[in-house]
Amino acid sequence: MEDDPTTRRRRSSALHTADRWPITPFNRLFAPIYLLAVLALLYRHVTNLLVPATSSPSSFTTTLALLVADLVLAFMWATTQVFRMNPIRRREAVENLNDVVAEEGELPGVDVFICTADPYKEPPLGVVNTALSVMAYDYPRDRLAVYVSDDGGSALTLFAFVEAAKFAARWLPFCERNRVVERNPAVYFGSNRGHPVDGEVEEIKTMYESMKHKVEHVVEAGKVDDQFIDGPKEQEAFGKWSDKFTKHNHPTFIQVLLDSKNDKDVDGHVMPNLIYVSREKSSTSQHHFKAGALNVLLRVSATMTNQPIVLTLDCDMYSNDPATPRRAMCYLCDPKLGPENSAFVQFPQKYHGINENDIYAGEFQRLFQAMPMGADGLCGPHHVGTGCFFRRRAFFGSPSSPVAPEIPEVGPDHVVGGSVRSGSVLELAHRVAECGYENQTSWGSKIGYRYGSLVEDYYTGYRLHCEGWKSVFCCPQRPAFLGDAPISLADMLNQQKRWDIGLLEVAFSRFSTLTYGVRSSAGFLMGFGYCQNAFWPSWSIPVIVYSFLPQLALLNGLHIFPKATEPWFWLYPFLFLGAYAQDMLDFLLVGGTFQRWWSDQRIWLLRGLTCHLFAAVEYFLKYFLGIAAGFNVTSKVIDEEQSKRYDRGTFEFGVHSPMFVPPTAAALISLLALVQGLAAQAMSRGGGGWRDAPLLQLFVAGFGVVNGWPIYEAVGWRSDGGRMPVRTVVVAVALAWGCYVAAGFVLK
Repeated sequence: MEDDPTTRRRRSSALHTADRWPITPFNRLFAPIYLLAVLALLYRHVTNLLVPATSSPSSFTTTLALLVADLVLAFMWATTQVFRMNPIRRREAVENLNDVVAEEGELPGVDVFICTADPYKEPPLGVVNTALSVMAYDYPRDRLAVYVSDDGGSALTLFAFVEAAKFAARWLPFCERNRVVERNPAVYFGSNRGHPVDGEVEEIKTMYESMKHKVEHVVEAGKVDDQFIDGPKEQEAFGKWSDKFTKHNHPTFIQVLLDSKNDKDVDGHVMPNLIYVSREKSSTSQHHFKAGALNVLLRVSATMTNQPIVLTLDCDMYSNDPATPRRAMCYLCDPKLGPENSAFVQFPQKYHGINENDIYAGEFQRLFQAMPMGADGLCGPHHVGTGCFFRRRAFFGSPSSPVAPEIPEVGPDHVVGGSVRSGSVLELAHRVAECGYENQTSWGSKIGYRYGSLVEDYYTGYRLHCEGWKSVFCCPQRPAFLGDAPISLADMLNQQKRWDIGLLEVAFSRFSTLTYGVRSSAGFLMGFGYCQNAFWPSWSIPVIVYSFLPQLALLNGLHIFPKATEPWFWLYPFLFLGAYAQDMLDFLLVGGTFQRWWSDQRIWLLRGLTCHLFAAVEYFLKYFLGIAAGFNVTSKVIDEEQSKRYDRGTFEFGVHSPMFVPPTAAALISLLALVQGLAAQAMSRGGGGWRDAPLLQLFVAGFGVVNGWPIYEAVGWRSDGGRMPVRTVVVAVALAWGCYVAAGFVLK
């Protein structure tokens, strides 16, 4: 029987579905059981501390250290439960979008922001490919504008986009006619999939290779030669650069490369707006890193196009699905979600080129998939810096109390009257991009991206949720965006150290998640859940304690855990297996594998001994001594030999880094403790045998040895360029020896 029109209309108006995670009932049942076990462990530690008759100085010290470590573990476990109580998986119905918005002309316009900062660490050709992939979206072109923020103020980057604008006139119609899915030309031409066999494909590929050659030649030369400048307009644009311009000192420069009202592709169809922006920089003015660049783009775009939706992208995070903006609109245009308080739609960060076992845990399955699904059942997912469609209005105060900007032309309600190339529009755009423009304004505090943290994405999303805004997590089967993950261990740890410092800046600010967050409009659960990230570096405390204390105690013949004959013994295996099994289950349910989960937990331990620890030290040095942390752009340039080792699943140490010292020392101590403990037990005669053996300490030492295997390889028998430097090994041995000697005095 055919549906009546009313039923059909009701069905077609559904823009998405939301399903509860099937494991939720188990999580809700397991949480109180595990909580009782945690409380029992803490009770045991406290009672041991309060019984002086049986407590020696060494046992008091070890018990206190274990209590502190387990309190941190308990707190972080509690914050994790927030994301396990009501996770949601959504599926959008793109086919119903046109019915809801009535006709395609009503689709809201999108301003795309792409940020880059260094043409040598972030090759311009890669940034160009990212821009081309979003310019070719399956979306009305007159409602699409792409803004490229070049914080390096480099003529090399501008040249790349001048060439990209020419190539786009052929690339965009080609993608539309052939329904190309991979609209990043480098990916399309580099894939092994069959392409249409005709002259047009070869012609466009030749055009791309020509553009690539020009851009790479200019970057290698470090300047734009006259032979590559085509016409007086380009000559005028590049003539504005001076030899005195530096990355930290240069004037505002805005160049309109494509104008949707005038520029056409080879088929006669309009082109999206493409605008290059290099804000004014001065060494005497605060520029607020990426947050400052994004706020400049918010203002500049408001004066030029002022589309109601803003998409923010990292320069290496290209579009992998041309239908992505339509997927986002399934949420932003859904009246059931309440557009009046819906701030953003967050897509997960996903990466191409990850090796089989993801040895550096670059996928971040927990951070970018499991946790956002859990948060979606509350106020919505965190903002993770890229792949996020914002409602422009969300940057201007709470849903119920909008904050007016200093001039109406940069506000969300401004209607742009002229062309993006008109003199009045460009004059105002240049003015709002000046480095002193924000003085005595609300930018960075109440308006736009928020200042005060290196992780401007996390901090801004958190503040928006605290103001009463909601968000949605969109995780389609085909990844919407794909980016580059670090293939060097040092790069990965330095990147995450920067994140850690930024998170601590939030945790100990007046907007701390532990105080302000839990009392805000986000609600207690959401505010408490934000603590999971804000206090991420605190994982270093239990990881350090359990990486050194049980092993050093074992080397000194001290038992710090219950024996197998004691009832308390079984509490420890339950806590360990319960936490690890539930974590593994979460990981597998979002598409992970066991091998990748193992890599993830190994990197979790490694981070506790490296970036978490060093970030905490740097943060408190800054707080007490005023030594500020620097901001280093993660290099996107790939070394061929490193890439080969990474593809084989081999850890990359290679360069001396202080961060490699603690995990190397911990691995050496674990190996020594395990060997000595097993030898002592084998030579033991009489007594209780294995029943009286320090089984838990032997297990912890053995677990450290298994996780430290890549370190033993790098120290022992590897001879390639990624092996552990001798200098690092010497320092690590000295640290391990110092810990052993110190433990001999403390653990008597």
